[in-house]
Amino acid sequence: MSDDTIRLVTIGRILRRRRRLLLILTVVGALVGYGTSLLLPPRYTTSASVLLPGAWEERELLTQAEIATSSVVVDRAATALGWTGVDGGEVREHVSAEATDGNIIKISGTADTPERAQHLSDQVARQFVAFAKQVAGDSADPDAGAPEALRQTVKKTSRRITELAGRAGSGETVESVQTRTELAKLRTALQEAIDKLDQADPADEQAANLVVMGSAARPAGEAPPTRTQLVGAGALLFFLFTVACHLVAARMSRRLRTEPEIAAALGSALLGTVDVPVGRSGHRTGGRGPGALVRRLLGTDVRWDLPAPRTSGDEASRQLRYRRVCTRLRERLPAPRRLLVVVPDGDRTARGAAERLVAEAGSDPLLRVVGVPVARPMVPDRAHESGVLVVLSAGTWTAAELAGLNEACADAKHEIVGIVLAGPVRARTSRSAGPPPEAVTPAFAVGEDARRGAR
Repeated sequence: MSDDTIRLVTIGRILRRRRRLLLILTVVGALVGYGTSLLLPPRYTTSASVLLPGAWEERELLTQAEIATSSVVVDRAATALGWTGVDGGEVREHVSAEATDGNIIKISGTADTPERAQHLSDQVARQFVAFAKQVAGDSADPDAGAPEALRQTVKKTSRRITELAGRAGSGETVESVQTRTELAKLRTALQEAIDKLDQADPADEQAANLVVMGSAARPAGEAPPTRTQLVGAGALLFFLFTVACHLVAARMSRRLRTEPEIAAALGSALLGTVDVPVGRSGHRTGGRGPGALVRRLLGTDVRWDLPAPRTSGDEASRQLRYRRVCTRLRERLPAPRRLLVVVPDGDRTARGAAERLVAEAGSDPLLRVVGVPVARPMVPDRAHESGVLVVLSAGTWTAAELAGLNEACADAKHEIVGIVLAGPVRARTSRSAGPPPEAVTPAFAVGEDARRGAR
């Protein structure tokens, strides 16, 4: 796993080198969001407000909000609406209530059209007020313990006591005694009624005065998530997911980047590092076929997880690096000096470096370049070569892949005499002050015919 810290420069590198892929996937995400909006029917939401006069505590307001969406109120609203195929349970899923500042219960309804949303909110608000008044006693079916019923009992009892008192007079007859007994019972009933009235909850009287503050406004636009929001969310989600996948892949990468790691994986010494001028893209992977074409179209044929190629020196300095590698090879090999130059397939930078080495070496040492697939490495059997020179670029291959390449060389009876790392660089645009390099045509020694031509 790479220990590189994820910095803003890493994000910027992803945006620059994967901009085509990011753009395509962002458009795909937007299309997915648009398709999702077609599957989800439009929703419209509006609210009706109910005022609770008087002083209310917060917990009491919360209780009233729960009552507004209770099954009793919602079932009555569903019955009053009379929508076909819509029962109280379905209506409750589209209704909500909350207590707001100023003792106001805000009842919200959601439906597939603005008109139905308006009717739903208004009907639930009306049924909530009607139910609250019924509980408080202001209804056609009053409860005996409700405040209004107690008041009526007090009034009737008072009138009855007055009538009987006028009839009883002050006599000592049996009728007078019975009348006074009945008056005593009525006074007891009156006192009990008064006591119950005094003990009645003031909130019941307040609940009887609930007021619907006008009809709900007809919604002018869809409730979120709208189609525009779904399209934007899809595009953003795909964009962020693509960036996150790149970062995870970079953290999980096992490609070898340092010279000691590469030398240890191949079991040989590093002979030098050479520069290969590349274009602005740099780190472009090779390959042919439909897969390579798709990678070029998506822009994934350019490595993003490697730093941008540094600016190279002049041609003379680059040529000096190649000549030093050739000198080290002559020092390490006995005459006649023939080497097999192994280049992993798909490593375009290493291929360019191998071609330049062949041109600089000439016939001493005599180099033969072969491309070896890393997935299933196969190196030609040893003929007259003194060993193998491996040319590759850093940060491209894993330790397991290089170990497989090493084993393939051992199976072909080749010894790896050295490693050359190829690094992509940007050539200077200004002309060098020194003399221009001699034009050299790369010559590849391949097989016996090429060796005879070299002699």
